[in-house]
Amino acid sequence: MPARDIAIIGFAQTPSQRDALQSEVQLLVGTITDAVTMAGIDRREIGFTCAGSCDYLTGGPFAFVSNLEAAGSWPPISESHVEADGAFAMYEAWMRLQEGDIDIALAFGSGKSSPSIPAEVWAHQLDPYYLAPLGADPVSLAAIQARALLDTGRATERDFAQVVARSRANAMANPNAQLRGPVDVEALLAAPYHTEPLRRHDLPPISDGAAAVIMARGDRARELCSRPAWIRGMDHRIDPHQPGVRDITAARSATMAAQKAGYDGGPLDVAEISSTFSPQEIILREALGLPAHTQVNPSGGPLAGNPVMAVGLVRVIEAASRIIGGGADRALAHATAGPLLQQNLVCLMEGE
Repeated sequence: MPARDIAIIGFAQTPSQRDALQSEVQLLVGTITDAVTMAGIDRREIGFTCAGSCDYLTGGPFAFVSNLEAAGSWPPISESHVEADGAFAMYEAWMRLQEGDIDIALAFGSGKSSPSIPAEVWAHQLDPYYLAPLGADPVSLAAIQARALLDTGRATERDFAQVVARSRANAMANPNAQLRGPVDVEALLAAPYHTEPLRRHDLPPISDGAAAVIMARGDRARELCSRPAWIRGMDHRIDPHQPGVRDITAARSATMAAQKAGYDGGPLDVAEISSTFSPQEIILREALGLPAHTQVNPSGGPLAGNPVMAVGLVRVIEAASRIIGGGADRALAHATAGPLLQQNLVCLMEGE
């Protein structure tokens, strides 16, 4: 059984923006510096660093190596990298802290979608024999998922619009959001389809951005932070890669990840979930077993800002910030990867 005395004590994120002028390294320099400053530590105290990014987006092999310039790779550091969202990098750093020989770890994620054409790039992550040649882009797949959900009778297009309206309204209080403002459900339903049954507002914005977290163990966390966000459990699970061999309206791996992370279906003050498309919030609410009263995506969620390779870590930050700030006692954060909620990570956090 992993130790449970690890907490988030510092974090930072960039605003989500459509066309960032900075490189990934430049986005990360200030973000990592701000997270280290919030934690009140010297960079030399960081015992392990793990980064999450995607060379697909950058267009070059081992492009992630340059991002280490932002972490400060001299003197030599102990580091690792995952070709995934920063939340999965955080999972590796959390596991590294379980060894007990270090007290502080840094995890970060970064990505720029704006220089590329996401519909073309992300089709390459699919099965190379059957799906990739079809150019099955994320929006087309999400539309299939939305249609499947509608056909079950568990949701309507009005439900999709209500998710969007609430997300945009919540984002009004989030300075890092890309899309915000009150929107009328009827006006949303009157908009034309983008890829039926999805309208443009059911899709996330194209965003550039970065995020970073600092974690510490036990007494060190208590010394550095008056109210740490204690990680009570974290787990990630994977469904079959081929969407055709699983129920794409169920996200069974999300259910298992929540259970393995220790979530028992009890009260939650906040849940920040990576529902990139509006129907996915409905699917994930059911899969995670969220109580009806839970605040879901009070930051606005991915529909308000979608910095690829950082959006999941942002969910962790948004949930942790409410615990550290005293606005929540128990929170759940979720990240996903792969087509149609194929991979799911759940992080359960509590106040002292």
